[in-house]
Amino acid sequence: MGKPTGFMEYQRELPDDRAPLERINDWDELHCPFSEEKLKIQGSRCMGCGTPFCHSGTVINGMISGCPNHNLIPEWNDLVSRGLWKEALTRLLKTNNFPEFTSRVCPALCEGACAAGLYSDPVTTKIIENAIIERAYEEGWIAPCPPSGRTGKKVAVVGSGPSGLACADQLNKAGHRVTVFERADRVGGLLMYGIPNMKLDKRIVQRRVDLMAAEGVTFVTSTEVGKDYPAKKLLQEFDAAVLCGGSTKPRDLPIEGRNLKGIHFAVEFLGASTKSLLDSGLADGNYISAAGKDVIVIGGGDTGTDCVGTALRHKCNSVNQLEIMPRLPLERAANNPWPQFPRVFKVDYGQAEAEALYGADPRHYCVTAQKFAGDEYGYVKEVHTIQVEWIKDDQGRLAPREIPGTGKVWSAQLVLLAMGFTGPENTLLDQLGVERDGFSNAKAEYGKFATNVKGVFAAGDMRRGQSLVIWAINEGRGAARECDRYLMGSTMLK
Repeated sequence: MGKPTGFMEYQRELPDDRAPLERINDWDELHCPFSEEKLKIQGSRCMGCGTPFCHSGTVINGMISGCPNHNLIPEWNDLVSRGLWKEALTRLLKTNNFPEFTSRVCPALCEGACAAGLYSDPVTTKIIENAIIERAYEEGWIAPCPPSGRTGKKVAVVGSGPSGLACADQLNKAGHRVTVFERADRVGGLLMYGIPNMKLDKRIVQRRVDLMAAEGVTFVTSTEVGKDYPAKKLLQEFDAAVLCGGSTKPRDLPIEGRNLKGIHFAVEFLGASTKSLLDSGLADGNYISAAGKDVIVIGGGDTGTDCVGTALRHKCNSVNQLEIMPRLPLERAANNPWPQFPRVFKVDYGQAEAEALYGADPRHYCVTAQKFAGDEYGYVKEVHTIQVEWIKDDQGRLAPREIPGTGKVWSAQLVLLAMGFTGPENTLLDQLGVERDGFSNAKAEYGKFATNVKGVFAAGDMRRGQSLVIWAINEGRGAARECDRYLMGSTMLK
């Protein structure tokens, strides 16, 4: 511990965010700088627990506790508190290939399991992680470091999201020649086109991609394996392949009026907006605009929040977010004890911006859409909803029941479906003959990552289903380790 009594003497403090009414006028990142002295103080709040849960990655009663990547959090908190930034970087990079991503978009599972949170507020691990990696770039400590030798083996990685990038980075470090295939025109997968710029500036993504390219990783963009490049060719031209294509089939809402124009999946809306922003600053008009429209977002997760924030930056007329689930409690419920991740109510950036602009939180709970209504031109104009209550069925499971007399009609010229994803697309897996699990994901045991096809591995959302960036990095690293073992007979990768 940098200061044994730090957790008793200092309060949790976070850097300020830019004012909501200011930031909705641009696409820049949300957070303001934090001084080095304040970062040291926050690092000194880490208790140096004898048995820390923050990096445990343990599943307790079906819920994760701590970082699944087992980041060495107490160590780099302590090092930062003592001003040993370069040493902190070494510990940070030992388990995490891309802290510049996780420190921006991870929900901070580590903080939910922080022991300081038992009596007070948890340590500000996420901002400390971000400060370490950004200082490392500023100081020039992050530079291309190609492997000293090559094994002669070639590996294809399909998909350049967080799992694919982590896998490629690790395999390249092991000396293999790695080619990453990406069907979009830019590398990064959901990091590039799934997460809007104000949450993760795309220069940050490109900075890491450029570094990996300088270290010897080959990126092939605008090439969909299974369509532009036959899947079977992977087995002919490479010694092994790792499938990291993600969970990319969005969950639909097949109710009356679904075929009306103006109803889109969130991933279409967010991806097109980011691409147009990067291509032309939105000048080309090649995106689904929310400008001047009443927007309804259906879904209450992070993607729904991103839709709210993006619609506001498009200058929508109004935005409302419908959530079928009840509002979470302000404090941990009895069935959600520490060190599980706290399932509590929070106001994210998009809701804070909507509240600042319109005077109210845009979220509406226990609401389900019954039908969409359109105008004479086939465009959506209304969303018809009803309130639900959650009751236990005969098996003791909670299920929604409509409440008569609670119907409502919402004006809407743009509806965004942000209800998650149902699994990977079929083409690639079918062409390779990869077996599926009960959820249609690529079947491969966690920890081994090998599919039923020899030399073919699977990782990330394509294997485990829709999940977090930190889980994707964990799986990409694990699949790289097992792929390296397959190719060489043993491995030094962790």
